[in-house]
Amino acid sequence: MQTKKFVFNLVAILVVAAFVLSACGSAAVPDVAAGYTGSVVASVPQELVTACKSEGMLTLIATPPDWANYGEIFSDFELTSGVKINSLDPNAGSADELAAIEANKGNKGPQAPDIVDVGYAYGATGITAGDYQPYKVSTWDKIPDLVLGIPSKDPTGLWIGGYYGVMAMIVNTAVVQNVPTNWSDLLKPEYKGQVALAGDPRTSNQAIQAVFAAALANGGTLDNAQPGLDWFNKLNQAGNFVPVIAKPGTISQGATPIAFFWDYNAFGYKDAAAGNPPETVVYPSPTIASMYVQAISAYAPHPNCAKLWMEVLHSDEGQLAWMKGYAHGVQQADLESRGVIPADLKAKLPSSTAFSSAVSPIPAQVTAAKALITAGWMTTVGVDIPTPAP
Repeated sequence: MQTKKFVFNLVAILVVAAFVLSACGSAAVPDVAAGYTGSVVASVPQELVTACKSEGMLTLIATPPDWANYGEIFSDFELTSGVKINSLDPNAGSADELAAIEANKGNKGPQAPDIVDVGYAYGATGITAGDYQPYKVSTWDKIPDLVLGIPSKDPTGLWIGGYYGVMAMIVNTAVVQNVPTNWSDLLKPEYKGQVALAGDPRTSNQAIQAVFAAALANGGTLDNAQPGLDWFNKLNQAGNFVPVIAKPGTISQGATPIAFFWDYNAFGYKDAAAGNPPETVVYPSPTIASMYVQAISAYAPHPNCAKLWMEVLHSDEGQLAWMKGYAHGVQQADLESRGVIPADLKAKLPSSTAFSSAVSPIPAQVTAAKALITAGWMTTVGVDIPTPAP
């Protein structure tokens, strides 16, 4: 699966745990970095490398390798540490990640996540729930206090922003002859049965933020996301909304030829399609930019590997890997000031003028919008989006 979504699947987690515990109790895990090329990150604290080796495993959740080029970061970590990554339920959503922490308090087995990668609002949610432990990486001072005008790290180190995305549309132009350029276009009869979300707005941060973005174009504000739900109701009433979770296969097949994704996912899927079918990425105006944050579980079975993971994320190698996946790394300004971004990478990234209409809500606004949208999706739009079989 290609997006961070879906309801937490305890059965799937237990299956993964059983697999990990197989082979006479050894930590045999699939190679999640397969197909990706990384490098040893020499800048990380070497005492963490040693401590991580003794723990022997890092358990992640809801982190697909093709999400913002995470696969390269997996490779960076494994080459740096000599430790394999145990990846749980890569299709889970942000709410599911916190549920996994809560469900595994005191559990030191491989089904307990060490690290989460969650939508911005879930940074505050996790702190309130006591789900995180503090850690300040060695590059802490290179991480700005504000990105997009909002805090990019918890002052005590309970979470750190890693990257942000801008809500965009990916369009299969072999199916869609007239590419929509704004929200109102999508209500036209020519887009009947063509518009989809990348997840269920009751659990998926990516889908929630698409609804939030729609609000801004339809009379809403950062303090009022209800018009986004109303607009998706209109889209559904027009017959244009498809109750299918969009992913690269459904886009290419034409089942969901217009879909909302963070731009880094959309550009990544476009690259993977390689022109077959032809796809394009469009930023509707206005749109939303939002950050994903990473945090160490308060109950992490492998806390030193978790700290080393955070160090890799905030190294030059980690930040550049995200940028190669079209994500906007929070330390990009620092990398630019030191001239360490390769020219070919800078050339392929979208110009900031392409998404100049993007705004970023503060944590309280994200939290309020999330609560409204998750609670109001069925009462306003009334469309269940089935989770596809794994």
